[in-house]
Amino acid sequence: MTSLAFINELMGMPGNASAHGYQIDHIIEFCHWFMGALFVGWSAFFIFVLWRFRKSRNPVASHEGVTSGISTHLEFAVVLIEAVLLIGFAIPLWAKRVNAFPDNKDAILVHAIGQQFNWNFHLPGPDGVFGRRDAALVSNSNPIGLDPSDPASKDDLVVMGELHVPVDHNVIIELASKDVIHNFCLPSMRIAQDAIPGLIIPMWFKPIKTGTFEVVCGQLCGLGHYGMKGTLVVDTPDEYQAWLKERIELSGNQSAPPAPGAVPPAGAPKTANPGGG
Repeated sequence: MTSLAFINELMGMPGNASAHGYQIDHIIEFCHWFMGALFVGWSAFFIFVLWRFRKSRNPVASHEGVTSGISTHLEFAVVLIEAVLLIGFAIPLWAKRVNAFPDNKDAILVHAIGQQFNWNFHLPGPDGVFGRRDAALVSNSNPIGLDPSDPASKDDLVVMGELHVPVDHNVIIELASKDVIHNFCLPSMRIAQDAIPGLIIPMWFKPIKTGTFEVVCGQLCGLGHYGMKGTLVVDTPDEYQAWLKERIELSGNQSAPPAPGAVPPAGAPKTANPGGG
């Protein structure tokens, strides 16, 4: 923790666990200190005005108004600082997150489908190819509408509520929704993105710490919104391999994951029909 970062902890922010998160933290830190300075400054000015223009000292109202230009200069300085934050830091950082996506071949690709009030995670399995999904096939036993007639879907993995990823690997999550607008929010990864019905919206991050982190829905999505939580588990490569093997065995698919050393499912291409959730 830096000498300035403790204000983020005072505000209840969890520790950063992503490669890009420190940039987000620096902007938030500066904003918190800037807002704190504004609060102190304007509060002091307000108290001064109450004292300076009290009734006993100014029994008759003055109609001249402010004649000094100090307030104008202060307001301009505030606007300038906010513009620098927005144009110089926030917009470039946002543009990098939405435009500079890592190559699919070097990333873990996962489909996340939101529903009231759960997250479903769809992984391509050992073949690295996502099976087709069809909204007409959605049921209690098939929550994402995976088409069993598609050969690519035979080894796919569908997990509800808990997603495992390997540490120090780029992760691309393609978001969809089955009903209303949700928001896939990873506070510890300093990333969030809306999941909108009818659209496939990607987001990406690179975890740099192993551990268990909370997934929350950042959009008010109904009466059960408060309970729409999930878990992101960042594993070592060996732990990730073991988790994949376990999920494959539980799904009844006896296909072995790629050989140790490779981190599946890396390089899974985007499918022509990735969802409809």
